[in-house]
Amino acid sequence: MTSLRLLLSLLLIIASVSVAQARTVWVDDKLYLPVRAGAGTQFRIIENAVPSGTPLEVLEVGDSYTRVRTPKGTEGWVSSQYLSNQPIAADRLRRATQQLEQTRSELTSVREQLSAVTEERDNLQNAESSLSNRAGELQEELNRIKNIAADSINLERRNRELREENQKLRNDLEILTAENERLEASKDSDFMLLGAGLVLGGVLLALLIPLLKPTRKTDNWA
Repeated sequence: MTSLRLLLSLLLIIASVSVAQARTVWVDDKLYLPVRAGAGTQFRIIENAVPSGTPLEVLEVGDSYTRVRTPKGTEGWVSSQYLSNQPIAADRLRRATQQLEQTRSELTSVREQLSAVTEERDNLQNAESSLSNRAGELQEELNRIKNIAADSINLERRNRELREENQKLRNDLEILTAENERLEASKDSDFMLLGAGLVLGGVLLALLIPLLKPTRKTDNWA
């Protein structure tokens, strides 16, 4: 039974030491804190003038003293009343101030990024507006080209029709010219025949008129 109690006591001590080693305490708002070789003021000081705000690693917790390890590696006992489970107010204020400055810096960076993004958005909107205007101008130019192309097709078709009409008129003119020449030739032939007929008639009259006149010899006989 005694062995069992001893074993349980050892387990509790080991558990308390493990728990104590798992956390960190800070020197409370006191200017300096001495580290002693034992848990009491009668023990000698092995590290003097530990400033307030110094983090100490807890090794063992006693009634009014705590065994700690300092940042220099010194292991000793300090008064528990001067220890705090959180950093002192000055350290917290300094840390809060640093966080505030970091937050302000991040806020400034975010504002700069927002300004850059806003400027880029405005540039994109201006570019989109310019592209829209350019697209409208190109559409108008395309419509004008289509109209010109349509007019060109109509002009080509009209030109072809005019050439066909011109060729037809030329053919008709050639036919009329040939007919006119034929008529002229026929008219000349008629005039020649008429002239020949008149000449022949004149010759015949010249021959017949003397024959129609009475001779004097016949008159004497009468």
